[in-house]
Amino acid sequence: MADSIAVASAEHVEIGRRLGFMQVGHGKGAPLKRLRAGDRVAYYSPVRVFGGKDFCQAFTAVGAVRDERVYQGDMGGGFLPFRRDVDWFDAQEAPIRPLLPSLAFIDGKTNWGYAFRFGLLKVSTDDMDVIAAAMRANVPVDA
Repeated sequence: MADSIAVASAEHVEIGRRLGFMQVGHGKGAPLKRLRAGDRVAYYSPVRVFGGKDFCQAFTAVGAVRDERVYQGDMGGGFLPFRRDVDWFDAQEAPIRPLLPSLAFIDGKTNWGYAFRFGLLKVSTDDMDVIAAAMRANVPVDA
């Protein structure tokens, strides 16, 4: 099992939470193929609305990848993004700034946002535990 952080606007994360899936990198498939069933994934949302300037800077979802299937969803207009199904945990949004000193992948960097530039990054179990605890995630025993 591995843990990863995906990056998307809070608006887009909410759609995925509601419908039980995740997307990364504007629908790219290759990053999703690195995930395995049971892997935990958290979303970091730099902004509230895609393309907007209303900062969010919080973890907005956490869950576990449901199975090995990577598939394309039809969002209309010829846009067929790749997706993975995720069992989202009951959790609350958690601002990132109070967590920065506790996250090893940030390591005290002043330019901490740089870590999120690729849209999906692998993190340690300890980092994911910090994030899930901050989100007060209700993690099932078998997750």
